[in-house]
Amino acid sequence: MYSTRLTREDFDHALAGMGTYIDVTVDDLMEISNRAHIHASIREKESLLVERLMTSSLHTVRPETTLSTAAHAMVTMRISGLPVVDQTNKLIGIITEADLLRAIGVPSHHPTHNLWQTLEAMFTHHAEIQSPEGNVASLMTTDILTIRPEHTLHDALDIMKKNRIKRIIVINDAQEPVGMITRSDLVRVFFDKIRTSGDDYPTPSGN
Repeated sequence: MYSTRLTREDFDHALAGMGTYIDVTVDDLMEISNRAHIHASIREKESLLVERLMTSSLHTVRPETTLSTAAHAMVTMRISGLPVVDQTNKLIGIITEADLLRAIGVPSHHPTHNLWQTLEAMFTHHAEIQSPEGNVASLMTTDILTIRPEHTLHDALDIMKKNRIKRIIVINDAQEPVGMITRSDLVRVFFDKIRTSGDDYPTPSGN
């Protein structure tokens, strides 16, 4: 990809130098180039490997970990999901903040509740909330979707969109969790794309 910024004058010279009649204006060429550059940037981003985008500093829990310990880990580390592993570090499940909210009697966020309804329920019912009892095994989800480090951002997007999930765990050949891709990671890539591609080509002025 060229790093030199193209100007309107460059397009004028390029069009004149083709030596033939083309029924497009300089503005048309600039707009086509701008759109092509945007699509190329999107394609490049979607081809990025999961291993370059994932959060690799994972905190995991065991099935026998108490729910209160898992809740404390989520709060202190500001994360919304914890992979659950067995004694050999093989992934066997996941426990999320939604699981814990249900365990303490707070309706968790779901498609028929918006975020504010969930928050309102949390504070309205605070007097009834009890510390979660039991261990992670009693609440964890075992039917989990995973992805491999060598897969692409496009693969991760496709899985998350089709299954309406907020996060996907990355595993290696030994079924060990090595990272996680979340919606926050995808948003970060999206805004990075805007930052790096927004001003590469001039916007046609029509003058």
